[in-house]
Amino acid sequence: MGTLYSKSKIFHYKDKLDSLSSVTDSILPPVHIRIKPTNVCGHSCWYCAYKAEDLQLGKDMVKKDMIPRDKMLEIIDDAIEMGVKAITFSGGGEPFLYPYLLETVQKLSSSNIQFASLTNGSKLEGEVAKVFAEYGTWIRVSMDGWDDESYVKYRRTGLGEYTRIMNNMANFKKLGGKCYLGVSLIIDKENAPHVFDSLKRLKDVGVNSVKASPCIVSNNAQENAEYHKPFFESVRQQIQRAKSDLVESGFEIFDAYHELDLKFQKDYDWCPYMQILHVIGADLNIYPCQDKAYNLEDGLIGSIKNQRYKDFWMSDKSKFFKINPSKVCNHHCVANTKNELVLDYLDVDRDHMMFV
Repeated sequence: MGTLYSKSKIFHYKDKLDSLSSVTDSILPPVHIRIKPTNVCGHSCWYCAYKAEDLQLGKDMVKKDMIPRDKMLEIIDDAIEMGVKAITFSGGGEPFLYPYLLETVQKLSSSNIQFASLTNGSKLEGEVAKVFAEYGTWIRVSMDGWDDESYVKYRRTGLGEYTRIMNNMANFKKLGGKCYLGVSLIIDKENAPHVFDSLKRLKDVGVNSVKASPCIVSNNAQENAEYHKPFFESVRQQIQRAKSDLVESGFEIFDAYHELDLKFQKDYDWCPYMQILHVIGADLNIYPCQDKAYNLEDGLIGSIKNQRYKDFWMSDKSKFFKINPSKVCNHHCVANTKNELVLDYLDVDRDHMMFV
C-alpha cells in the first residue's frame, strides 16, 4: 500500500490545480467534500473543539441542526453529477447518529464517489456498518482513553463504553469487505504515558492504521506547544518504539502529533484548499475547512439552504477569495502545509519553470 496521509495527493489532479487561482474564470468541482450531517453527539469529550468556549472552531454551532433527508439526497445527486471524487462524513456531531446515514451511503454505494466517515465508534454496528464494510473506503474512530474508567472521564459516557467500541471495531473487521479501519488517537497529558500500550491494543483488535493527533487546547500556537511540552518527547519515544515493534503489513502508524508546529501561522492571503476540500455543515452553510466550520464571522463562504449545492458552487468565483488566512486563520489548520505546497506550485515563474 502507498502513503495514506500524503500531502501531495492533489498533484494528481492537475486540471483542478490549474483552475484554482483568480487568473482563470473556470470553476471545477471540489475533489473532496466533508459533510457534517448532524451536530448531535452521544459523547461529551472535554477537549471537543466544537464545544470549547475559548476555541474559534464551532463557536456558532447549533446542536440541534441536522441536514434534512431530502436536502442530503439532493446534495448527493449534485455531487454525483458534478464529478466529485470523495465524500467524508464528520462532526460537529456523530455521523452515525444521523437518521438518514444508511440511505445516504446506500445511494453513494451505487455511484462513482468514494465515501468514508469519522466516528466515535459507538454506533459502528448493524446494517450501516455492513454497507461501510463492503463499499466504504475508510472509517476512522476517534479515541483517547485507554480503558473503561478513563473513557468515562474523557467522554462522560457510561462505564463500559471503551470495551463496547473496541468490540465494535473488532466486529467491523470480521465483516470483511474492503473498508480500511483507522483510529485517530487524540493525545493529551492524561493519556500520554499510555500511548504505546494503546497502539498495541488497537493493533491487536484489528485496526489497520492509527493516526496520533494532538489535543488542541488553544487558538495560539505557543500555548499549545507549552501544553504539550512536558510529555512531547515521551510521546515521540513511544511512537518510535511502536513503529519499530508493531508496524507491519496491514498495520501502520502515522505521527501527526509531532507536526503540531506546522499547523498555525499563515503568511498567504487566500486559501486554495477551500476549492479542493470544503465543508457542508449541518446548518447548510459552506465553510472552507473543518478548522473554520461553524464560524460565521470569519469562515462562512455561503449557504445552500435556499439553493442547490451545484448552483452555489459553480457560480461567482470571487467567493473563494474572500477569506484571508493571514488575518483570520492563525489557529490550528489541517490544510496549512498543503496550501503552502499548492501556492508554491501556482506561483512558479512560467518563463523559468523548465529549468528543473
